[in-house]
Amino acid sequence: MDSRIQAFVDQAKTTFGLGNYYLHQHSLWRDVNHFNETSYTLCLEWFPNGTESDEDGSNPEGTAVIEYNVNTGKLKNAIFVMGETYAQDGITFNGETEDVIKWIELETGLTYIEQFQIHNVTENEIECRAIIDGIPVSPAGYIEVKWNDNRELTFFSVHGEFPIGNQVLRETYNLSLEEAKYIAKEQVKRLEYPSFEHKSLYAVYAVEEIYIRNKDLTTKPFEMFQDGGTSRKVNHILNWDEPISGGFFERKEIDLQEEITVDEAFSCTPSPTTLPITEEDEKKCVEAVERLLRQEYPEDSGIWRVTTLHRDKKFLVATLRTNQHETRVFERKLSVFLDPHSMDVVNYIDNQFMLEMYDSFEELGDVTVTQDEAYEKLKGLFELKSFYVYDDEEKQYILCGKLDCHHGVNAETGEVVLLNDLG
Repeated sequence: MDSRIQAFVDQAKTTFGLGNYYLHQHSLWRDVNHFNETSYTLCLEWFPNGTESDEDGSNPEGTAVIEYNVNTGKLKNAIFVMGETYAQDGITFNGETEDVIKWIELETGLTYIEQFQIHNVTENEIECRAIIDGIPVSPAGYIEVKWNDNRELTFFSVHGEFPIGNQVLRETYNLSLEEAKYIAKEQVKRLEYPSFEHKSLYAVYAVEEIYIRNKDLTTKPFEMFQDGGTSRKVNHILNWDEPISGGFFERKEIDLQEEITVDEAFSCTPSPTTLPITEEDEKKCVEAVERLLRQEYPEDSGIWRVTTLHRDKKFLVATLRTNQHETRVFERKLSVFLDPHSMDVVNYIDNQFMLEMYDSFEELGDVTVTQDEAYEKLKGLFELKSFYVYDDEEKQYILCGKLDCHHGVNAETGEVVLLNDLG
């Protein structure tokens, strides 16, 4: 075993009291964050002495999975399978919440109150969130710690980013709903909400979440999931005169596993995911995607729009959406995976099969409520909460207000409803 790996193995064994365990296997993998920075993780799987993998290949109860950030030396995750630990003289919290907070600071190098704060505490668990001056950040950073009745550590995870001072454009928050009311009105959209309980679709006016910048009221879209790596906005409608007839597209397996060498990890070699996407890349990708659609979706000329390209480990991925007004909560989407060297399409995923589950649902009734009427019913229920949001162009966190509303208006009856109750 490489001496650099061995150092982490020795550290984990001592820190977590793994005298009753043996190292079953170790592996390396890498991630790219939304700053386009590459980080490498060493995963160590420790089995309790006398155990081996279950028949289905799963880890035995009590397995310790310890992960370190190779480049910082910091602990990322520590998971004892099924919440069972056989550690001797491992991590034990003898005090109250303050004891756990001090341990988090020691392991992560983060500062309580300045970079993270408690989000939720229960008898055997604490959850923390990343903050800037007490204000939450987006994309979010999370820390979670769990322990058993003997206050022995059974779970630790740190995920996402925790900003430091020079990454933040600090301002005084002074945004109000009154200032943002015109934006708020535009965000009231009519959508089709599915109710799986009643097997029906409801036409509902709801607020589409959005970030509003504090200093000038410009807007940023709310994105639930934000992948790291290079991306490029495209916005190209695909049109063709002639389909490609005959033959069929042969899909190849999408394998996202990467072979990482020890030297790559310890030298923090940038991931291919961080490479820029050039105009020439865009041109070749769009051409390849169009050829695919001419063959697989011959009648769909003018229907699909390439919205973005992004790198995902071994692939360039083109995201397509229909060039039509969508009213359903879940929109039609096509993800096309391309080989970044040959620019050939490798595979594609169409979410049509997910949308077909609604085909048997009861049809919508008549819409009797206008968007203006829905806004009047909802405007007193809007929320505008301060957030520091990472801006890709400015390369800093900027102060925004997140516009949201937990209620909607039934477009058939005019009733104000909780959106969570519609499922």
